[in-house]
Amino acid sequence: MSDKTTDMQRHEVDATPHKKQPSESIDFDDYAGSYDALMHESVGAYTSDVAYFAQYKVDFVKQRRARPVKKILEYGCGTGRNIPMLRDAFEEAEVIGTDISPASLDIARQHNPGIRFEVETPDLKLDGFDLVFVANVFHHIPPPERGGAMKVLSSRMAPDAEICIFEHNPFNPVTRRIVSTCPFDADAVLLRPSELRRLYDRSGIELVDQSYCLFVPPRFSGLLFLERHLTWLPLGGQYVVIGTPRA
Repeated sequence: MSDKTTDMQRHEVDATPHKKQPSESIDFDDYAGSYDALMHESVGAYTSDVAYFAQYKVDFVKQRRARPVKKILEYGCGTGRNIPMLRDAFEEAEVIGTDISPASLDIARQHNPGIRFEVETPDLKLDGFDLVFVANVFHHIPPPERGGAMKVLSSRMAPDAEICIFEHNPFNPVTRRIVSTCPFDADAVLLRPSELRRLYDRSGIELVDQSYCLFVPPRFSGLLFLERHLTWLPLGGQYVVIGTPRA
């Protein structure tokens, strides 16, 4: 076990967060047309600008990626809300989005002409990505299927690639409240950072970093500089775990 992993475990809360029993899997085709409205309704108390979350995550990744990026995969891209930010942040890169919801991808294509979108299927063959970006997807994947999904992502990474997975922080009570009242999170089973680290390890991905994030609401943006000093504190609204293929 690495010193980095041991230090992260030291800061991770020991108490088991509230665990919601999973319901029947959500069909995101049913929510494709109303996704943005439902998102706004769910996080309205936090911010009226739902694009804030997408921009925050892309900026976070951009600031930490030192190597050139020529090819990006957004796994679970939904209606393509993050795609414009990824294109702007990595202007030289080819961006490809995948999702299990064909209806969501239809909307993504309308809003992002010229971008390649693919429906996730067991026989979808993709590889050579310098950056794999995953935003709040794994809590929708049934726990027994998460290992297989991670191995798929590992197989798509170039040798010096990075994978950045953002997830809801189950230790944050506000986050748990938002998830519990959001219709398209009815099947959500939140996961700890330690679970993502284990999934990385079992899929041949070496841990690079783990950070808690989204502490400061947009209306207090003047305090955003504090976040870089709080990444160890398990109270952020979300967290990100970053990895690279094991040599």
